[in-house]
Amino acid sequence: MRKAWWVGVLLGALLVGGCGDPGSDGEGGQGAPPAPAPGDPTDGASQTTRGRAEAERGARAKGDEPRGGKRDQAGGGRKNAPTAPRPTTRPKVLYLGDSLAMENQRVLGTLLRDQVGARYTSAPYSGTTLCDYLEGTGKDSLVPDRHKAATLVRELRPDYVVLQFWGNAWGYTPCMEGITYDKARGRYFSRYAADARRLTGQITDAAREAGGKRPKVVWVSQGPDPMTPDRVRRVNALYRQQAAATGDLVSDAGRSVSPAAARHTWVEKLPCTAYERAHRAYCTEPERDRTALHRSDDPLHFCLAPTTAKSRPCPVRSPGIRRITQAVADTLRAHETR
Repeated sequence: MRKAWWVGVLLGALLVGGCGDPGSDGEGGQGAPPAPAPGDPTDGASQTTRGRAEAERGARAKGDEPRGGKRDQAGGGRKNAPTAPRPTTRPKVLYLGDSLAMENQRVLGTLLRDQVGARYTSAPYSGTTLCDYLEGTGKDSLVPDRHKAATLVRELRPDYVVLQFWGNAWGYTPCMEGITYDKARGRYFSRYAADARRLTGQITDAAREAGGKRPKVVWVSQGPDPMTPDRVRRVNALYRQQAAATGDLVSDAGRSVSPAAARHTWVEKLPCTAYERAHRAYCTEPERDRTALHRSDDPLHFCLAPTTAKSRPCPVRSPGIRRITQAVADTLRAHETR
């Protein structure tokens, strides 16, 4: 019964929040970004979605440096940036992924611009997995050809391609050809590893075709899976293996939303961090020194706003999102300043 309940909750969250095309403030989106939630003021949407690709192309044509968008206070603004020295260069970062990347994208963009000085583009699609971003998948992909990883690498010539995929386990996207974790675990992991190799290869080839240097691929490790903890453990291991094989990076962001002594044990709440205590909006239960990572009705996502039919960046301050995106920003900053 408990497993069936979790399955129902997870499938409901995915199907409701994972069907839509990501919201965008650029060309090709489904409308304007969500309005700020009460008590969570923002000063406008930042250019952190796939529409940024068009802005990058226009800036290159004019010989101008692309400008960053406005900051989003839902992700912690410039006043919260660390005091560590920032790199002198302005790396280009491309962020691709599924519904977790969809909800993270604005916050990550703010942190990367503030802490790394990055020029940032994101193109997440909810419900996707690695094969959706492969060229040659055609109608079986939830990602249109113009937003495939290789296409965007040719256009933008990024220094980093950050990949965040929970590891779609239900065959929701057609490109998985019905291979699911519960029915064919061996095929699921073999296919996932093969897609990781293919996607890395297509990114490498695209950079070469564009006459630029190969970007570093940053694999974002996932937090605990409430139903099948071993699945995420093995998916994260695949990321580490792939990164080691190609000289790329892993950002263990999933550790930031795991208990300190139990990396792959799912919990709804964790003790507040020093940052969260200093910024009380991120410590949801200050009297207990605990903060919520998930909503009680959605154990998969980290946005504390209700899931909507139309996919969107998270519109409210959410501790889990802040923890994950800070870990990714730390990884890129460390690599830039080494």
